Amino acid sequence: MTDQPNSPSPSMPDALPESTPPAGTGGSTPGNLPSGEVHWQHMPLSAAVVEDVFKTDQTFADLGLGESVIKGLEASGFKHPTRIQAMLIPAMLAGKDVLGQAKTGTGKTAAFGLPLLAMCVKDQPVTALVLVPTRELCIQVAREINELGRFTAIRAAAIYGGQRINEQVEKLKRGPQIIVSTPGRLMDMVERRYVSLANVRFAVLDEVDRMLDIGFRDDIRRIFSQCPPPGQRQTVFVSATLPAEVERLARTHSQNAEKLVAVTQGALTTALVKQMYLAVQPWDKRKLLLHLLKHEEPALTVVFCRMKKTVDDVATYLQGHGIDVHAMHGDMYQNKRNKVMQHLHSGQLSVLVASDLASRGIDVEGITHVINYDMPEDPEVYVHRIGRTARIGREGVAWSFVTPEQGPLLTAVELLINMEVPKLDYPDFVPSPPPAGRPVYTPPNHPTANVNAPAATAFNRYAASVAVPVPTVADPAKFPGGVVPSKLPPKRMFGKVKSTEALKASINATLKGEQPAPGPNGGDAPTA
Repeated sequence: MTDQPNSPSPSMPDALPESTPPAGTGGSTPGNLPSGEVHWQHMPLSAAVVEDVFKTDQTFADLGLGESVIKGLEASGFKHPTRIQAMLIPAMLAGKDVLGQAKTGTGKTAAFGLPLLAMCVKDQPVTALVLVPTRELCIQVAREINELGRFTAIRAAAIYGGQRINEQVEKLKRGPQIIVSTPGRLMDMVERRYVSLANVRFAVLDEVDRMLDIGFRDDIRRIFSQCPPPGQRQTVFVSATLPAEVERLARTHSQNAEKLVAVTQGALTTALVKQMYLAVQPWDKRKLLLHLLKHEEPALTVVFCRMKKTVDDVATYLQGHGIDVHAMHGDMYQNKRNKVMQHLHSGQLSVLVASDLASRGIDVEGITHVINYDMPEDPEVYVHRIGRTARIGREGVAWSFVTPEQGPLLTAVELLINMEVPKLDYPDFVPSPPPAGRPVYTPPNHPTANVNAPAATAFNRYAASVAVPVPTVADPAKFPGGVVPSKLPPKRMFGKVKSTEALKASINATLKGEQPAPGPNGGDAPTA
């Protein structure tokens, strides 16, 4: 990644090749196509796509952007904004705090990147901050902003973990006006005093539903505490999904934020993604995946797995069957992840097996298929996964492998996206018998379920400990002195465990011959 206006050379180590940013539609019209049509990379788009994604009655020049920014858009071949861009750009230029929601693949990065290019000032470094959840997304957002701002004096620098500190310090010394960063690395640079956030006038949280989850929440709070407060800082949040809890937290970091929702036609996923699910037993998932890849021959496929170990296992299995496949997950070194992304951008691989790290970090042209090898526990992750295909004007396919016990996960996805995912049957796929000794799960409402099987009984460990039965007949010889207890002890711990501090205090008191101090529960020491 580079913070220079020109894109890095593909021959440079770890350099990621450029891709056309999803800013809008192609402005040029080939001679064999009727004038006035909306095109994407010289290809005519259907009326349904145009209606769902673009604002064809507006151009970027109508949104209040400066001439240098418009020149960069025209050089990239963009003319009409998408719906989220037409809503978010004027609001940001007016100085409003914003909560923006739009379908994946509809140009959210350009929606906040273009106003930042228009509002930042050349001789004022670090006036804009863009926070993202993954390294790959950090690289791509910075690249896209620099590509769109090639004719401006504004530059963005990507600051992320996995790259040498000295390289990133050199980027900061050049005085970039926009910093795109992951939270952890940014806090590291602030604590090392390589960068100050005191002059940040614009703060953007991309993929805000991920940024405000438990893992990032404290880092975001610390970062915002280093910036000017709301009112002196314009704050923008964008994502494909905005749960109520995330919106509530976002509003605590902003001032009278205006909510802009560019989700049309009722569904949260774009109509260009053809979604289907395939019923499969757990032991048949690898076999079904191989069958699909060999029979469908998709051009570029991303296969999502829930666990890193599954990513490696699936990639090894496919490689053993002659599939050109690469793996990517969070345990890989950053250099190797960069090389995988380079192959992906350049079209040098056909199948990528990835963890959910990639569901928000890949914005690559030409992804034709997304396969949910493992259904996600969180239905919002499904939205981000399938959003890797059908990027502005392109059609895509999303297949989901659903095992019999995962029916509720599929239902949760359908409720979130407000549409039914149809079933896809593969008559030429022959299921395998279950492995020896492995039980076959049957849903409770399935016709073949054993209706005479005893129902599972709920077990409350606490209640069971309270209601321990006292034997009515006991052998006095088994009790000291022949005294048989008639009731339970008056004080029990009920599973409470002493804290480390309490145990240390009790040990020290015992060694000194002192009586341990009573705890709040009447015991020898406080309990955890």
